[in-house]
Amino acid sequence: MIDRAGLGDFLRRRRELLRPADVGLPPGVRRRTPGLRREEVAQLAGLSVDYYTRLEQARGPHPSEGVVGTVARALRCDLDERDHLFHLAGIAPPPRRGGRHVDPGLLALVDHLTAVPARIHTDLHDVLWQNPLAATLFGSGITNPVRRWFTDSALRACTPEEDRAALSAAHVRDLRATAARRSGDADVVELVDDLLARSAEFRELWERHEVGVRRVARKRFTHPEVGLVHLTCQVLLTPESDRVVLVYFPTEGTDAREKLDLLRVIGTQDLHPSA
Repeated sequence: MIDRAGLGDFLRRRRELLRPADVGLPPGVRRRTPGLRREEVAQLAGLSVDYYTRLEQARGPHPSEGVVGTVARALRCDLDERDHLFHLAGIAPPPRRGGRHVDPGLLALVDHLTAVPARIHTDLHDVLWQNPLAATLFGSGITNPVRRWFTDSALRACTPEEDRAALSAAHVRDLRATAARRSGDADVVELVDDLLARSAEFRELWERHEVGVRRVARKRFTHPEVGLVHLTCQVLLTPESDRVVLVYFPTEGTDAREKLDLLRVIGTQDLHPSA
């Protein structure tokens, strides 16, 4: 529900904090009020002065998502301010996109996870970072395990045959959820089109239109030095939602803890020629 009073107050206070130079406008004649004029904000947002004035005076119509976005840009809102503006307008804010940047705070946090394998992925499973134990277990040359899963038989050899069908279906269900959430984004379209062209198995699973976001999963992985490792993969989402932290804990009741400890001793030497 729109908070008209809160929206109007926030717009006015943001406008009063800006100087003409902040938005590329000349200083002009002496101003009687601080910040930008309403007509200047309206011009920057591509709105009529009357429409913007009514929004600021808490008597305007319900603004659309596009209007709120252009006003946020005109007022030079950062992401937190932009999201707040959307909430005041009664609209869910657009998802944040981090590109391939990893926040230093997030990196510092996961860098302390030395006893278990850990990775940072994009929501399309591009690997942005992994700790040394993950590199030892999975290899250092796999940039996107989902793409590789459907296009490289060598990667599948590391997973027991009886687990492969379920893992394939889980990959596709998760990608379906991301594709729906980010409909039309170029990187999503590129990955889906590439897999549709290269993998008959992916095409068959994609046509089922099954969806399911992965949050926790049991996995088994065969390593050339220690053999079969039973892992429980916990998926942690960042606030931006396009950053995914995967932490692989040893599955209870198995010898995975001892095998991970052994891999920490082995180190990060390249034991994965296929990668």
